[in-house]
Amino acid sequence: MAKVLKNYISKPDLIISSFAVRALSTAKIFADEIDYKKKDIKVDESLYLCSRDHLLSVIKNTPQFFNTLLLFGHNPELTDFCNSISDYTVDNIPTCGIFCVSFNTSDWNEIDFGKGEFGFFEYPKKYFN
Repeated sequence: MAKVLKNYISKPDLIISSFAVRALSTAKIFADEIDYKKKDIKVDESLYLCSRDHLLSVIKNTPQFFNTLLLFGHNPELTDFCNSISDYTVDNIPTCGIFCVSFNTSDWNEIDFGKGEFGFFEYPKKYFN
C-alpha cells in the first residue's frame, strides 16, 4: 500500500504515528517506501484510543511550515474522523487503508470537520484479493 501511496504523493512533510507496535511499524514501512527518514517520524502516544476531536487537535497543532501530513493510528477513531472531516463516507478504513483529504488553507488551525475536500480512498483488498 505504500507503493500505492507513492503514486499520489512524492514525500510527506511530516509523519505522525501512534506508539502502538503495529501502527509504528506500518509507518516505518511507508517511510522506507517514500524516502522519509524513519527517525523523523513523530511518535504521539495520545493517538492511541483517542477521539476524533483529539485527532483534529493534533492536526491543528501541526507547525505551519508542514504542508503534507500522514497520520498512522487506530480504528474506529480514524474512520470516524475521516467520515467527519469531508463529505465522503466509508464504512471502515481497514489496516493499511489510505484516506486522503485536502484543505483550501495554509493554516492548520483553520481545518475543521466538514471542511475537507476528499481526495482518494485506497485499501488493500482493492489490490490484493
